[in-house]
Amino acid sequence: MEQVHRTAKSTPQSGFTKQQKWVTASTAAGFTLENMDIMFLSFSLASIIAELGISSGQAGLIGSLTNIGMLVGGALFGIIGDRYGRVRTFSYTIFIFALATGAMYFAHSLPLIYLFRFLAGIGAGGEYGVGIALLAENFRSDQIGRMSSVAAIGGQVGAIVAAVMAALIIPRFGWNALFLLGVIPVVLTYFLRRHVKETPDFIAAQKQENSSKTKPSFKQLFNTPRKAAQTLGLMVMTIVQIAGYFGLMNWLPVIVQKQQGLSVSGSSLWMVSTILGMSIGMVVFGQVMDNFGPRISFSIFLLGSASVMFAILFAKTNASMLFIGAIIGFFSNGMFGGYGAVISQLYPTEIRSTANNLIMNVGRAIGGFSSVAIGLLMDHFNLGVTMGFLSALYIISFIVMMSLPGFRQLTPNKN
Repeated sequence: MEQVHRTAKSTPQSGFTKQQKWVTASTAAGFTLENMDIMFLSFSLASIIAELGISSGQAGLIGSLTNIGMLVGGALFGIIGDRYGRVRTFSYTIFIFALATGAMYFAHSLPLIYLFRFLAGIGAGGEYGVGIALLAENFRSDQIGRMSSVAAIGGQVGAIVAAVMAALIIPRFGWNALFLLGVIPVVLTYFLRRHVKETPDFIAAQKQENSSKTKPSFKQLFNTPRKAAQTLGLMVMTIVQIAGYFGLMNWLPVIVQKQQGLSVSGSSLWMVSTILGMSIGMVVFGQVMDNFGPRISFSIFLLGSASVMFAILFAKTNASMLFIGAIIGFFSNGMFGGYGAVISQLYPTEIRSTANNLIMNVGRAIGGFSSVAIGLLMDHFNLGVTMGFLSALYIISFIVMMSLPGFRQLTPNKN
């Protein structure tokens, strides 16, 4: 039988420990600043194209290089985090993406933009798995769903902050000045290193590795047929998750405005309503997962996502479009935090950050290309076909999830 690795941390009846509070705050803040950095590019892209006179293809490559950097950083820092420590590695990743983002202030040519966005991607990609591993090792298994969802909500806060800052800064000071805000996360590294400590679980695993002379490696994610199927299946699920997110945030407002004849007062209204729906969905998903297990929670949200995609066909007014956007956001991104929670319980301590980083960043690297697929569908087919494509992706993810034995074995373990 496949081994399921759980955490079993005690929590005082009166609330969280000081360590747990710092871990939660640090991880959520890290994810907030990471997503803020990513969204800076989205809000700056039109200005970059106009200022440098580059083509759409050259502009698209900026985002692609960021995603490739995330994959590289995820693989690199996942191994480093498993070998040398979560806290130290987490602070390194924040430091890298903060400095690379701030360096965009001095990027006045396309090669420099490519370089700095690739470096920022390395830091941002490395941060995810290490932060999730920290959470998993500081909370009980029946708390991980909620706590990883709290961290994921931090990412949505980052998107809102980026939207507000972009509106205030770009018209007055230009797009380069916006990226100066990216150096703020450096302050977080001070508090992280001062207040967050490695857990006894990780220290014990590290000592065992040193005595056995074995080191974490990618082979441990594929060392048996069942483990390989599990890893590949989770990669498929994260690819679908990221593909749906990019489709939702980048294309749905354009699709509806073009094919339904509606208008939204700036796409900021769409973004706010959608992010609100996502955040509520994350809270609900975390509660359902911790009380009923990931198989039930993912089933509800994956099938819900597949169904509500077609709701956009019935948007006849701006108000209904915003409401439907919130409902779609609730289901499609409400489960984002659940992936880290599941991965952290399916893989042992000594390979936990590597598993989280590699699986999620493969999803980012491949799923990010959904924008291209949706653009092609928009050019050749109607709105129903486009939404049917996204719906089919969630059905595929549901089928994959149901086929993975690990999901059946992860049941609530109340203490």
